[in-house]
Amino acid sequence: MNYYIVIPAHNEEAFMQLTLDSLAAQTFLPKKAVIVNDNSTDATAEIVLAFAEKHPWVSLVNKTSGAIHLPGSKVIQAFQKGLDTLDGDYDFIIKGDADLIFPPIYFETIAKHFRSDAKIGMAGGFAYIEKNGEWTLENLTDKDHIRGAFKAYRKACFEQIGGLKPAMGWDTVDELLCKFYGWKVVTDESLKVKHLKPTGANYNREARYKQGEAFYSLGYGFLITSIASLKLAMRKGKPMLFLDYLNGFRKAKAARKPLLVTEEQARFIRNYRWKKMKEKLF
Repeated sequence: MNYYIVIPAHNEEAFMQLTLDSLAAQTFLPKKAVIVNDNSTDATAEIVLAFAEKHPWVSLVNKTSGAIHLPGSKVIQAFQKGLDTLDGDYDFIIKGDADLIFPPIYFETIAKHFRSDAKIGMAGGFAYIEKNGEWTLENLTDKDHIRGAFKAYRKACFEQIGGLKPAMGWDTVDELLCKFYGWKVVTDESLKVKHLKPTGANYNREARYKQGEAFYSLGYGFLITSIASLKLAMRKGKPMLFLDYLNGFRKAKAARKPLLVTEEQARFIRNYRWKKMKEKLF
């Protein structure tokens, strides 16, 4: 199987080399790896260019965008910029981050999953962060969810869900649409990815409002949003985020912002979420 990986990067000089080194150490190398330098003011581009001289399967694409770090739209616009430079000759594609260390067998294992079942549409491992000198699970999501930092998509699935949405919530709606179209999502607990920069480290209050807006855009409705907001706030150890998320939902609803999904897909998503909650309760 052939695979491509696209990695958006903004001021990642502290981690970029480590990420690239872990790609080069893979037992199954990517056919192409595109690093999208999104308006960096540090040495990110220079690090990538120096690496690309020794590894011709790596390329650099430059993009200029705003300096404000809002999750979702900025990173996916950068991803799309990199994707536009690639052809369609791949079996699966990965959206990666520039602050990761992949275990050497990561992509070989991902390929094995895709080969094992033609209905697997997405696959991925788990993120680990360093605490007190030890690498521990970054426990922000359920174990059936793949983190947005390292998502792998089978080509047919990626095309059917319409690629990635340039909005907060892109790394949830992709999996929900995957299930809507009958694809399987597989997570592999043996694949431990070192996440060098904790999720949300640079998010401001406006970004936190965006999480509530994302819940609205997925068609959750107020009750599911309230439950999801409380759960996420508690997992992050910041209960007051619950209010930020609800405010974001309220603002998006008042502005009648468009959903990321159709009405049919929104109904499927709500039913799916209720089903998952009932399974956990009973």
